[in-house]
Amino acid sequence: MAFKGNKAFLPSKPCVACGREMSWRKRWASTWDAVKYCSDACRAGKSGAQNLRQDRVKH
Repeated sequence: MAFKGNKAFLPSKPCVACGREMSWRKRWASTWDAVKYCSDACRAGKSGAQNLRQDRVKH
């Protein structure tokens, strides 16, 4: 994928732990299909990520 400077056209997907939208990063170019978590905290399953997900579901 060639990045032309307009971030609005980059692909995105939600984090499976908290639901936060993640934007494509060049670092993830070769593994974008395998990326599931937005951060190390979500990957580790911290309670903060669980609370955030519950807050997002309620609203």
